[in-house]
Amino acid sequence: MKDATGSTFDRRRFLSASALGGATVVGATALGAVDPDAAFAAPTPPLDPAVAATSFAEGLITGIDGGTLLHVKGSYGERHRIQLTNATSIWKLHPTTADDVETGDGLYARGLEMPDGTIAADAVWVNIVNLDVTVRGIGKDRLALGYHGGELIGRIVPGRSTASYAGAALTDDLSGVRMGQHALVLGAWRPKDGAVDIARITVGH
Repeated sequence: MKDATGSTFDRRRFLSASALGGATVVGATALGAVDPDAAFAAPTPPLDPAVAATSFAEGLITGIDGGTLLHVKGSYGERHRIQLTNATSIWKLHPTTADDVETGDGLYARGLEMPDGTIAADAVWVNIVNLDVTVRGIGKDRLALGYHGGELIGRIVPGRSTASYAGAALTDDLSGVRMGQHALVLGAWRPKDGAVDIARITVGH
């Protein structure tokens, strides 16, 4: 990886410096994709032998120290410490900042493991979900979604929710969604009420 001057620098060293409060040099997009789909993409090994393999963590945020150190309990009881840096990209339905991250949120995090076991994150996806659903009801600002034998509410968020029909380009027109359709929903879970804010609904795929 090269900085603006063309000098090569090590990714781990960069994130370590950021974790320690170093100045922002580049955004996390320089380190890899941060779009929501990247959260579910299979990790690829780095081509540069000087770059350590990327680490992933997932779980529920149980505490936040200093606004940037996240304590996370994984789905299988494991514990993680996720350090947000001034280069970490954060997604919570849309690109946002550490101020929007709360105790009780779920997350996926991608980054590099530091010598003390902390993961210095280059990307964090907060409350992201990727659901295989059936459309059971259509309202003005929400969809009723059948999921795993139950039902949940998918909230349509103006300016954020998009649809993809049969592989066509994304559109903010969700009027083509029909009752009974099988769909994939990418969105952000809402811990307070269990609903999902829809980032994208894909039908006819």
